Amino acid sequence: MKLCDIVQELDATTLNGEDRLNSEITRCGASDLMSDVLARPTDGTLLMTGLTTIQTIRTAKIAGVVAVVFVRGKRPPPEVLTVARTEDMPLFSSPYSMFVCCGRLHARGLTGLDGRR
Repeated sequence: MKLCDIVQELDATTLNGEDRLNSEITRCGASDLMSDVLARPTDGTLLMTGLTTIQTIRTAKIAGVVAVVFVRGKRPPPEVLTVARTEDMPLFSSPYSMFVCCGRLHARGLTGLDGRR
């Protein structure tokens, strides 16, 4: 599924990374614990989180995450946007809860990190 389709499905606002909207996403993970993000294979995935800190961007980059969606309408502070631009990490904000975001993407065929439907 293309990132632009995910943004549309989640009614998300693009915070940065407009040039990466054609990136392919095959799996998705959701967590507010960055240690959980590092504990699973996440290359090429989308991360959904409510955590809007610089550590989220750093962890996502190390883990090979393609893009981050902040749930519940959360928006990161300016310094987080600056780090995300430096790291070339697309960021989005969805008004939906993490549960609803996961359900919408699962219904469209995206799998979790374990690859199971």
